[in-house]
Amino acid sequence: MRLDRYLASRAQLSRQDVRRLLAEGRARVNGNVALETDREIRIFDRIELDGELLQPGKAARYVMLHKPAGCVSATHDTTHRTVLDLIDEPEKHDLHIAGRLDFNTTGLMLLTNDGHWSRRLTQPSSRQGKVYLVETEDEILPECIPAFARGLYFRFENLTTLPAQLTLLGPRQARLTLHEGRYHQVKRMFGHFNNRVTTLHRESMGPLQLDPALPAGSHRPLTEQEVAQI
Repeated sequence: MRLDRYLASRAQLSRQDVRRLLAEGRARVNGNVALETDREIRIFDRIELDGELLQPGKAARYVMLHKPAGCVSATHDTTHRTVLDLIDEPEKHDLHIAGRLDFNTTGLMLLTNDGHWSRRLTQPSSRQGKVYLVETEDEILPECIPAFARGLYFRFENLTTLPAQLTLLGPRQARLTLHEGRYHQVKRMFGHFNNRVTTLHRESMGPLQLDPALPAGSHRPLTEQEVAQI
């Protein structure tokens, strides 16, 4: 929300009054005098007017989790263990998942309370590449490479997948880069060639790599440098 609209609503002032008090330097955002009427504010901002605290703000949180198999990508489930159950932190229920993984898929998962940040990471228009290590039941056919690069037609959604990059690492192992996140997409893409995915592990999302020092089931906060990359 714009600062002028927030102040008008919160302090029950007219737009003219808001413009005047801003020009007089009576509003502060995060301790600094705020003069711009069109400044965008968020729930993380501390907002004061004439010394009165209108919004205390909250700390933005960004968590990297190494998701193990047998864990639901959800914040609540009555039957299975969830990724949130793996996080032992206060106010963890403020977090939401930025990019889910299937029940038995392992690897990088990111959680945050910053909706703007997670949308930049996951929205299709951002085209942030997600890299997966894939193992299959049968040998991966060489013709998968150009087929994945062209895109495969999914009849149920009546769409063609975005171009994906497949690199063969062995007869039954490959590294796959996707730029979208359709339902069971990797399994369905290999299923197009009647090949079952036996192991799926996400290595990275955009510029963020899974920390190799992070054991399965463990988590850590993102560094400021990591957060700024998105």
